[in-house]
This record gives sequence, C-alpha cells and structure tokens, in this order.
Amino acid sequence: MTRVRPAATYRHAAPVRSPFRRAVPFDVVTWLSIYLVLLFAVPSKLVIGPLGSAGAPSMVLGLVSLLVWVLIGVGAAGPSLSRPRQVRVALGLFLFGVGVSYVIAMSRPVVSDEVSPADVGLLSLLAWSGMLLLAHDGIGSPARRDVLVWRLALAGGALAALGLAQFLVGELFVDRISLPGLALTSPYELGERNGRVRPQGTAAHPIEYGVLVTMLLPLTLHVGFQHTERRALVRWAPAAASLALVPASGSRSAYVGAAVGLVILLIGWRGARRRMMLGVTAAGTVVGLVVAPAMLASILGLFTGAADDPSVASRTGSFALAGEFIARDPLFGRGLGTFLPTYRIFDNQYLLLLVTVGVVGTALFCGLGAAAVRALVRARARSVDTDPKSHDLALALIASVVVGFVSLFFFDAFAFPMTMGALFLLIGLTGSLHDPR
Repeated sequence: MTRVRPAATYRHAAPVRSPFRRAVPFDVVTWLSIYLVLLFAVPSKLVIGPLGSAGAPSMVLGLVSLLVWVLIGVGAAGPSLSRPRQVRVALGLFLFGVGVSYVIAMSRPVVSDEVSPADVGLLSLLAWSGMLLLAHDGIGSPARRDVLVWRLALAGGALAALGLAQFLVGELFVDRISLPGLALTSPYELGERNGRVRPQGTAAHPIEYGVLVTMLLPLTLHVGFQHTERRALVRWAPAAASLALVPASGSRSAYVGAAVGLVILLIGWRGARRRMMLGVTAAGTVVGLVVAPAMLASILGLFTGAADDPSVASRTGSFALAGEFIARDPLFGRGLGTFLPTYRIFDNQYLLLLVTVGVVGTALFCGLGAAAVRALVRARARSVDTDPKSHDLALALIASVVVGFVSLFFFDAFAFPMTMGALFLLIGLTGSLHDPR
C-alpha cells in the first residue's frame, strides 16, 4: 500500500529555480543605464522626426524621468529627504531663475522664430534636471551606484574607442546607423584640422566629443584603480582608450579638460598612485615625440598660434557684442534659447548665459556646480577612513564636474544634449555618496 506523506513535510522544500533565469533588478540604476545608451550610443543627429529639435530620445526619457521622480517623491518622500539638500536647492534656484527669464521674455514682443527655441531650451533643461534628480535621490546602495559608475566608464571608453577608429581609418561609421522612427537633422561631416581627422564619435561636433571623453576620464581612472573585483585588462580598458584618444582629438577643449581633470586627481592622490600617473604621462609624452612628432607639434601649435586662429578670433570678437545684449537685460536676460545661432555663435556658454538668463541665472548655474563640488568635498572627507572606494569616487566626480564647467568656456554647450545630459547626470551622482546615518 502506497504511503502518502503529510503536507507538512513539503513546507521547507527549496523552490526549484530554472538555471536559465537570473533575477535582474529593474531600479533607478537600470533606468539610468537605458539613458546612457540613448545618450551615448544613439548619434546626436538622430531625433524623433515629428518632435524636431525636441525629439532626441535621451531628452524624451529625461522628461519622463522628471515625472517619475515627482511620482516617487509623492509616494515615498522619506528616502529622498535623507539625501543632502544643497544640490537640489541649487538646482531649484537655477530653474526658478530660468523660469523668471522665460516669463519675462514671453510677456514682451518677441520674434516668432525665437519662441520654439525658447520652448526647446526649457524642455531640455527640465529633461536634464529629471536625470539629475533621479540619480541624486534614487540610487539605493553603494553597490548599485558602483554599477552605474562602471557603466559610465564603459560609455567613456566606448566613445574613445570609436573616436580612435575614426581617427585611424578616416571614416565616421555612425553615418551607417539608421534607427526606425528617427530622422537625421543634418548631414554627417568628418572634420579635419591641420590635415588630420578630428574624431567626433556619436556627438554632433568634435568639440563636444572631446569634452565628453575628458569629462568621463576621471571616472575611467577611478574604475581602473578601485574596481579590483574585475580583471585588470577589463577595468583598465576604458581609461587606456580615453588617454589614447586625448592627443588624437585635435581639440583645445579636450586638452584643457584632460589637464584640469588630471591636475585635480594628482592633487587628491597620494604616494604610489601619483607617481605612477606622472610616470605614465611622461612616458606617453616621450612615445608621442618618437612615434608622431608632427602631432605633438600640431597640438602645441593650437596654443602657440592661437592669436592667428580664426576660431579664437571669433570667440574674443564676441565679447563686445555680448556686452551690448547683457547691458539691455542684465538681471534675467532675454530668455533661454532666444539668442539664435543666426545672430552670432559665441562659442562660450557663459557669455550666452549672461545674454539669455542674465547675471542672476548665470550665477545660479555656477552655484549648482559649486553646490555639487561642496557636497563631494564633504563626502570625501567623511569617507576618508571608512570607505576607500567612495573616498576615491568623490575625488573623481569633483574632477569630472569641474572639467564639465570649465569646458563650457569653449562652446555653446546647452545646444549639445550629450554634454549637458552627461554633466547633469554626474552632478546627480553626488547624492549617491550621502551618509545614510
């Protein structure tokens, strides 16, 4: 006779799991990772056709992210309140200043061609802010934060590798990308300077591309030194590609950005790491002199011959014109996005901010950067004896944020969604270094 076991004997049986399934958390880091793909992998010149200049996929996701952040805050306000407030307050003040500028601009006679760019400028800022706030308040643990940092480093390394391929082969490659539902805003062009290709990756312009790579360079170095759970070849690949790309970029903004970032890191590093980086820099310079002396001469010529460079003359020649517009509306400017490229290209975002959002808006934007650096300095001091990885990450983020803000002197960055999307995301990462106690 067959005996039937009591049901109680089955209560503690381990559940059978399929070997082909793995639990993958879908959280804020996953969401931000999707944003990274849209921001860096999709060429900037591809947009959702009916939306025009407001149709960059990363921008659409950024606007959705702002809504998600609001809904999370309404549903569970407690966790977000535990994060440092200075970055959120600084962002709120900047958005308020831009909003006042927008209202003033729209309440007086305005050229019809300026209305749509003003709307797009405001939407872009809200999209970048959505990603900043979601990164600031939504990353649940240091482990998940490190996953996002690793993916950011990978994005920087992949951008650098693509640029190296463009430089060596002389082809864009991205012009072969065609995605359903996305339309091309302008033809692709491969730039040159002094007879050499200027790589641009998936960015809209070589200047933006150089800034992106150097802005992410400190994070790639942090990953190389601190993510020791990964194999050395894997974790150092992004940094190696980024360092190799800098001299090939043909961009003054990239050279200045790399120098600023490395100086900040060298000041913060101690002992063997500092000596190692100085040795790598010296060895790279010597190799460059031997392998490609003409390239080094070309790089030096960008600075020694700056007085005769038309692009430099255009920048310096813009000061007087900018001064005239600033004098008309000194406090809140003429409205974000209302100074069209057909009027003048300043190639200096701070000049453009003074014209469009005035002294108040420009000061509040600089205050956002200052608040981020201050929060990172405090996080670095707090973790000096307790968390070496967070301590090092805080330094890397300080370098990245400062590089981003310094680079805005070299081009009208608010017109380039990749740069500002990356910069606002880096600022948002300051919240992931908060003290949970």
